[in-house]
Amino acid sequence: MNRVYLDWNATTPPLPEVVEAMGAALRGAWANPSSIHAEGRGARAYVENARAAVAELAGIDPRDIVLTSGGTEANNLALRSAFARAPGTLVTSRLEHPSITRVAEALEAEGKARVRWLRVGASGRIDLDDLERALGEDDVRIVALQAVNHETGVVQPTAEAIGMASARGVWVHVDAVQAFGRIDVAGINPACGDGIKVTRSLAAHKMRGPKGIGALVTRADILLEPLLRGGAQERGIRPGTLDPVAAAGFAVAAKHARSGPERYAGVAALRDRLEAGLVRLDPGCEVNGAKETRAPHVTNVAFSTWNGPELVAALDLEGVSISSGSACSAGTIEPSPVITAMHDEARARRSARFSLGEATTEEAIDMALEAIGRVFARASAR
Repeated sequence: MNRVYLDWNATTPPLPEVVEAMGAALRGAWANPSSIHAEGRGARAYVENARAAVAELAGIDPRDIVLTSGGTEANNLALRSAFARAPGTLVTSRLEHPSITRVAEALEAEGKARVRWLRVGASGRIDLDDLERALGEDDVRIVALQAVNHETGVVQPTAEAIGMASARGVWVHVDAVQAFGRIDVAGINPACGDGIKVTRSLAAHKMRGPKGIGALVTRADILLEPLLRGGAQERGIRPGTLDPVAAAGFAVAAKHARSGPERYAGVAALRDRLEAGLVRLDPGCEVNGAKETRAPHVTNVAFSTWNGPELVAALDLEGVSISSGSACSAGTIEPSPVITAMHDEARARRSARFSLGEATTEEAIDMALEAIGRVFARASAR
């Protein structure tokens, strides 16, 4: 069966060039990149190539790139560092990825932070007026905000939030995992200046690279506290032996991602074709976040009668891969916190996410719609 993969926000298929680069590294760069002998230096070159490629993508000096195991670790590193020396206030929202919301809850339970949850509109964006109010409250240390929502694709007002927070000298951490390589990130690549403190997270596997490697984009004047204790890798911020094989793939993916926004812009027509087809099949369905600016490749649909996880399972049997929420929350019975925050639990349970990619074709969209039509027809017949 020819399968249709419409779950690019969960992970992306690796580029053939990424696989080739990793194969070459696996054969020739198996040494420890912290070793100073020839084999170690050879492995280290792959690590530094990845750092340089990510720095170029992020528009920053390579010295300000901390390599991590992925976006989750990068998010944890930023948030926990903000409260490593003293308690304070963390400003964020229920729209965020679990690697932000769960850390916020943990910091509050540990007595290290007070969490100020921002108001969220039905549109799927944070309320900037509420952010302004929150920034005026006691001892705000950090604002955590996505660039692109992982479930709806809604583009968050990161540039405006950075400007508002910077005016008060507050650190902003941007979860940019779903943004790099997909949309123009100029708004989250601010020039360094007085009062501007911005960190950003990214993950290789979201931009056609390997899993198990990502980065925190930081600045020299931002103090980071290690999550783990050990060796002096990554200037002691992230101890542990780095994988030169994953780094080889990361370098290729980061270079490819620089031209990604132009490729993804063309995906919008396919996303619109899919949405129009879904409305024909289910006239009562509604697109979550449709009234806001969205990344061009994502649609999250609340169906009129279907339960999201049931539709995911039915379409999987038809050869179509979608999701009913964040892959990091898969296997739980909890409805999407994102759609719940925007609307309610009932709508969250009826919602499913379709995320396209630069390799998605018109034929794939038509095949998916045909499969959905078959699933709906069988349900109607019963």
